[in-house]
Amino acid sequence: MHALVSVLLWFSAIGCGVMAGVYFAFSTFVMTALGRIDQTAGVAAMNAINTDILKSLFMPLFFATSLTSLVLGCVALIYWGQQGAIAMLAGGALYVVGMFVVTVVFNVPLNDALAASDPASPATVAVWKRYLAEWTMWNHVRTVASAVASGLFIAALTSWNSNSI
Repeated sequence: MHALVSVLLWFSAIGCGVMAGVYFAFSTFVMTALGRIDQTAGVAAMNAINTDILKSLFMPLFFATSLTSLVLGCVALIYWGQQGAIAMLAGGALYVVGMFVVTVVFNVPLNDALAASDPASPATVAVWKRYLAEWTMWNHVRTVASAVASGLFIAALTSWNSNSI
């Protein structure tokens, strides 16, 4: 069990770090660039990104890291009192809530609303402005949650490997 938890911690730490990097890129320059170009082009580009991401390697990593983070949170409760359990629980909870739940509750509905709009329509101006502000704000939350969860999983891994189970 000890070795399996170590593998899950490694996977989650790396997965959360990769996800943080993807979200960081969107938060720091992709969304800014899309907001600076013509609305029609920006909406079309974001809709294309949202379509392609569903068919990319991003999705298996998105779901696998969410699942392993949830499992690690449960493992932390089972091994409560062991070194690394608090960091493991905090990393799992932060990632599942701050990345997965935020994505499902906020980012995906915004993506769906954008996909349902006509990029060239004057009515899309309000949708696009709202999208740029709200989607990016929630993406900042996902970026921080993913990065901090990665650090917590690294801390848990360091402590967990010093346990003598």
